[in-house]
Amino acid sequence: MNIVMEKKKSEPGIFKYILIGIAAGIILKFFIFDILDVRGISMEPAIHDRETIIVFKLAYGIVNPFGNSTPVRWKNAKVNDIVVYFYNNNLVVKRCVATEGDSLEYSLDSGYTLHVGEKNYPLTEFQYNLIKTSSRVPKGMILAIGDNAENSVDSRIYGFVAQRNILGKVIFK
Repeated sequence: MNIVMEKKKSEPGIFKYILIGIAAGIILKFFIFDILDVRGISMEPAIHDRETIIVFKLAYGIVNPFGNSTPVRWKNAKVNDIVVYFYNNNLVVKRCVATEGDSLEYSLDSGYTLHVGEKNYPLTEFQYNLIKTSSRVPKGMILAIGDNAENSVDSRIYGFVAQRNILGKVIFK
């Protein structure tokens, strides 16, 4: 009696697809898209507290996945873009309200006010004293302010944001 034993083929295909899926997920997360939960009310009504957003990391360039910059850039943020960048070791979501060369005007009538384009933003005396010497947005920078300006820590407190430090653009909420 001859017993023929067949060696059962393992299915290398399934493991290959799992590895490809994991690699694709890592590439998507580190370089192309990010999913973030927003904490705070500074961007209301556009983005609410605890709302989930999708950030397109390739909107302005290639993001350094282990840093806070885009070493390769092909585009700069524009006015009205909702951008993501690091401030004080935290990811921040704000609206770009002015870009390099845009005029900044200040008023002391009925409180401190910053005029950018057609919009007015309230300033505290502290904020006014921090930024009053800037009549234009410097080269390579943006002015980023939360839509809920009265409840937002933004460029009025920490200054202009470098375009190279913008990590992406909010594309979906």
